[in-house]
Amino acid sequence: SINQDTHEIKLVSVYRDTYLNLGNDSYNKCNGAYAKGGPEQAITMLNVNLDMDITDYVTIGFSGLIEAIDALGGIEIEITDAEINHLNNYQLCMSEELGVDYIAVTEPGVQTLNGMQATAYCRIRYTKGDDFKRAQRQRDVLGAMMLKAKDASLSTLSDVVTAVLPSVNTSLNVNEIISVLGTVAEYNVVASEGFPFESERTNATIGSKGDCIIPMSLVENVELLHELLYEEDTYTPSKQVMSVSDEIDKQMKEHLP
Repeated sequence: SINQDTHEIKLVSVYRDTYLNLGNDSYNKCNGAYAKGGPEQAITMLNVNLDMDITDYVTIGFSGLIEAIDALGGIEIEITDAEINHLNNYQLCMSEELGVDYIAVTEPGVQTLNGMQATAYCRIRYTKGDDFKRAQRQRDVLGAMMLKAKDASLSTLSDVVTAVLPSVNTSLNVNEIISVLGTVAEYNVVASEGFPFESERTNATIGSKGDCIIPMSLVENVELLHELLYEEDTYTPSKQVMSVSDEIDKQMKEHLP
């Protein structure tokens, strides 16, 4: 959520295994929406479940993220001992897929990661925290990119756009993207969260769909989300969200032992 008046940015990850309406009245892990209908269905899924009115999107693959971070000159990230082997294993995997070399990370601590290293870092999900921690890593990388962009020159930011656009799928046009470059330094990431919220989620096995993240109450999660993103303490969930919430509760009860 980007507030163009206050220049505040709030990042929220919707966990990929969250059991939601895919935007077509079928229920499954929410990343199935993107798999079935690309960014357009993913937007529909988010709007249906979260009472949003999202209209635009930007999607980027591994190679695009690598190029963006390299164009910024790398980003500062703290690496732990537990992350090093997994980070390098993902680098090896991407190196073989993309046909490029990589530089292994050898020591823990705060350091400048290049595009390959930072993208590999984003993919780690085998340490404590599992997929929840992976989503946090992704938000941390976005935040680190934002910090680096704030100190970059307009020409460097233009180089980033030029490098990344071939790897991006977006509903925005080039002029819309370029128009914000001059004010990047004025923006700050002020919140970073995951959805469903930690206090309002659980795990359950839903038949053949496997282990899913269940919002204990979708309604309460959506209320917290609107309060976080828009500071709407008077927000009232729509009938649609209440209906989806009831259906999730019903299906979860059907699969409880």
